[in-house]
This record gives sequence, structure tokens and C-alpha cells, in this order.
Amino acid sequence: MGTAGQIIRIHERDNVAVAIPLLKKGTSLAAPAGGASFTAEDEIPPGHKIALEDIEAGDRIIKYGLPIGAATVRIKKGAHVHTHNVRTLLSETPEYRYPAADRGEDRGRPGDIPEINLFRRRDGRIGIRNEIWIIPTVGCVNKTAETLARWADREYGGSAVDGVYAWTHPYGCSQMGGDHETTKTILADLAAHPNAAAVLILSLGCENNTLEGFKAALGEYAEDTERMAFLVTQECEDEIARGKELIAALAGYAGRARREPVKLSELMVGLKCGGSDGFSGITANALAGRLCDTLCGMGASAILTEVPEMFGAEQTLMDRCETRELFDKTVSLITTFKDYYRAHNQVVYENPSPGNKAGGITTLEDKSCGCVQKGGAAPVRGVYRYGERIIPGRGGLLLLEGPGNDLVSTTAMTAAGAHLILFTTGRGTPVGAPVPTIKIASNSALARKKANWIDFDAGVLFETGMEALCSGLLDFIIDVAEGRTKVRNEINGYREIAIFKTGVTL
Repeated sequence: MGTAGQIIRIHERDNVAVAIPLLKKGTSLAAPAGGASFTAEDEIPPGHKIALEDIEAGDRIIKYGLPIGAATVRIKKGAHVHTHNVRTLLSETPEYRYPAADRGEDRGRPGDIPEINLFRRRDGRIGIRNEIWIIPTVGCVNKTAETLARWADREYGGSAVDGVYAWTHPYGCSQMGGDHETTKTILADLAAHPNAAAVLILSLGCENNTLEGFKAALGEYAEDTERMAFLVTQECEDEIARGKELIAALAGYAGRARREPVKLSELMVGLKCGGSDGFSGITANALAGRLCDTLCGMGASAILTEVPEMFGAEQTLMDRCETRELFDKTVSLITTFKDYYRAHNQVVYENPSPGNKAGGITTLEDKSCGCVQKGGAAPVRGVYRYGERIIPGRGGLLLLEGPGNDLVSTTAMTAAGAHLILFTTGRGTPVGAPVPTIKIASNSALARKKANWIDFDAGVLFETGMEALCSGLLDFIIDVAEGRTKVRNEINGYREIAIFKTGVTL
């Protein structure tokens, strides 16, 4: 990565650089790798690309050392490179190669794994919060769940119980087949999550997601009557009064939990970006990637999802799969999602949002190459389908099926077992998952403007340096995990779920 004050070239092969401040037309610029100075031919907004050389029509635009599109016209050195003169190179059916050229590398220090104080659950997993969760089996009882959660949080939320929360949703009935099973699976995954010390399952009584069927999805967790209670609202005269009785017993059980020392290697962190800009892949996502490598090197697990935002950069992940089986699973992960697009007559590569484009992201390849920076350089050691629970202690970078949608993907990672989520953003967003969602700003202007949303400023990377910033982020994560610090989504109460719906509604 090379800078020349006002612009930054990410990779030595790049033929474009990224503007750091606003560049006025006529601004004199020094080349990032030395050489003759040149002039900005257009006004270049912060985070947007500027040509470092003359680029002929049809030539590839190189950023992150990878092609992110092709020039549609001749682009003069110093000109603005964006949607007006670049097209995607993505194919609906690309060919993938194996054996891979690079298996990735562990950058952590396996012999230096700190202990942190977390909750050890009966099933052996660890949790970083000691909360009570209320999970409706159907949307019809959402308001009942919210009423009970508000009361219980006032009554029991405090030092022993970190809070009481209801994860409302509109599903659980009028669904069929795989769509119905997906809802049941995600809700069961949430009920099993180790950040929940105790859980109340709230049912109506006549929904498709019957309590009997839901208990089957819960498996052995349904048998832990101290941790989990069930209430069918149609079967009692006063569901609020009965709900309060059940929560009182759950709070007594949850309140007995105590933190104890565990190795940091048991932590599972989700990786997410939303409202990305031209700096996301350079600062916030690169920082998350270095943190990912550090954690994976210690034996911890990091989850990377947002499959549509791998399109165009998926080969770089496939190259890091440790086995042929994992490579094949990754290919299937990508092709299955493309089939999902095609089944709905949608264009595979029509992804960057208006906000992404305004922030300097030009094509899906541009977005994807920046997005996968969150996965660092660690080897891929697992590939999971949507709704699968990740095996604790697996360690390494794990790929999870899921869309780019912020709420759906953060819910998917929570359901898979993530204890917390690193959420990078360049445009800003208040959204949060059921687990602590650490917002990392790609630029300091956002961190200052939306201090009520942002937890960590990666925009200082150029002044601070990667190693110091990564160390600071790791310390912050430990503070969050140990409960000394609550992040903005927890403080603001911005915590919710969304389930990936794929079928009809009756």
C-alpha cells in the first residue's frame, strides 16, 4: 500500500488510486510510487478512484491488485474512474480452479493466547453476555413478547442479568416447505445461543410452527427446563401474568451464572460490512482482516458471509481453502446463490447500492474485493449453509451462506454462533444484531458525525499504523466480551433479527 499524501494506491499493480481528501480539478499530485507528478483532470470526491496512467477502452481497471472492471472509453491519467466510464467484467458462469495457488497464512501467535472472563454454559460453549431472550414461534405474539420483555428488563435487568430481549419477526405461520423449515431452524439456533442464559419460547397455539415441532428442532436444549420455558398463550387465561411467573424462574437461574477464565481461542466473531464507501476496503475492512488473522492465529473463529458480495473476489477465498472438499463447498456456496438470483430473473452482478456508488464503489467486483478484505489472509477451515450452527472450537476463517442484507446476514451469523460482530461502515448505519455489534467507521468524518452509532474509528489508520490500531481493536473486543464495555447498538437498544425468506406466503 503506497500513499502520496492526497491519494493512496492499495497494491503495486493497481492502475488507479483512491482520493483521500476532495481533489479539485487541476490539483497537482505526486505518484504513490514516485515518478513524475500529474494533475487531477476532474474533481475527485473522497474515496473515489483516479487513473494513475492512461487506460485504453477495454483495458482492465486494477484495484487491490485485482480487476474490478473494464474501461468503456479511453481514460486519461488523472481522470475520475467510476460508473460513467467503467463496466463490470463479471460472468454469470465463471470457471474456478483447483489446486489453489495459496492456502493462506496464520498471522497470529498460537503460543500467546490470553485468557478472558466469560460465561461457561452447560453444553460447554461460552457466552459473553448473560441475558434472557424471549423468542416468539410466530409473529402473532410479537407484542406479547415485547410487553413481557419491557417488564422483565425493568424487573431483572441489571448486574446479574444483562438484559431481557424479545426477538420479534413476522413469520412462523402461512409458510410451507423449506421456507417454513428455515424459520424454525433460525429461531431454534437463536434459542440455543450461549449469550442467552435463559430463554422463554412464546407460542400462540395454532400456528404452523407448532410447539411440538419446534421442540424437535431444539433437540436437547428443549429438555433443559431450568434454562428454557414454554408458554402457549391460547392455553392460559392471562398470558402476561403467566409469562411473568415463568420469567421470574428463568431470572433466578440466569442470575446464578458467573464469569470464569477461558482462552480467547473459544471466541467466535462475525465479520460484516454495510453502507460501504471507497475507504471501506482500505481502512475498516483491512483492519477487520488483520484482526481476523490475529484471532484465527490464536485458534479463534471468524465468520465471513454476504455471499453476493464475494462475487468477483470468490477465487481469492477458494485459493485459501485447506482441502479439496472445502474448495468444492465454496464453489457450491457461490453457484447456489447465483442460481437463486437467476431463479428470480435477477442480474447476478447488479449489487452496489446508490450509497455505495456515491461513496466511490463502482462495480460489484470493486465492492467484493473490498468486502473480502475482512477475511484477512487466514486459511478457510469451514464452509456452512444458512442456519447451520458452527462447531465450537473449529477455529480459522469460516464461510457462511447468507445474503448481503445487513439484518439478515447479522442474524445468520448470530444464529450460527457468533458471540459478537465486527460491522464496518463508510456511510453509517445504526442497525445491530442480537449480539454486540461493534461499528467500525472507515473514515474519521463519519466517526465524528455519528458518534452515537460508531464504536471504533479506523479512519486514523494512516496516522496510527495497522499494528497499533489492530492491537487497540483487540483490546476493545476483550473489554466488550468481558462486559466492561457496552457497544452502541446495546446502549441504543438497536437489536433485532431478520430471517431469510425464500418461499410464498399463504
